Amino acid sequence: MAICVFCSSSQKIDQKYIDLAAEVGTELARRGHTLVSGGATVSCMGAVTRAARAAGGRTVGVMPQALVDLEIADTDSDELIITGDMRERKGLMDARSDAFLVLPGGIGTLEELFEIWTARVLALHDKPLVILDPWGLYGALRRLVDDMYDQGFTRPNVYDAIAWTTTVEEALTHLERPAHPVTPTGEEIGESATG
Repeated sequence: MAICVFCSSSQKIDQKYIDLAAEVGTELARRGHTLVSGGATVSCMGAVTRAARAAGGRTVGVMPQALVDLEIADTDSDELIITGDMRERKGLMDARSDAFLVLPGGIGTLEELFEIWTARVLALHDKPLVILDPWGLYGALRRLVDDMYDQGFTRPNVYDAIAWTTTVEEALTHLERPAHPVTPTGEEIGESATG
């Protein structure tokens, strides 16, 4: 599989998040998967790609020219794709991936998460989507989604479209299972993916 990992490029975060990204990269490669990432060398983005390559995995980086110009591009990637802008970048990352794994991150990571999550809720794709959140950074987000559901802003399929996990093993095992289709009406098809 080609697994897209969305994660932080912040250099101000706790080391445990960078270590988590490295663990993901190592395990992803050990299982024989290709890593698709945002193509940066910094923070979690750099850690996941370096670890994947060190474990023998293939890496594909996708980065807009504006960020390449900041000299943070992962030129060691097996394939580095330069795009004109962020929208093109996200579109290519989506197209090149069979599944999506979201690690702790900031607003850029949230934007990527919501775009993929929304598309899955609308049944525009059926690729697995998993959040790996060992320390509960996304706890408030999960509660917000619960509140939106309780007040009628979302359908039940918002839960069927995503899995929440706390370990690397759990996250990758979930991604490797065939995804259950989600209907845009909110009717479940198959097993729930609330994780």
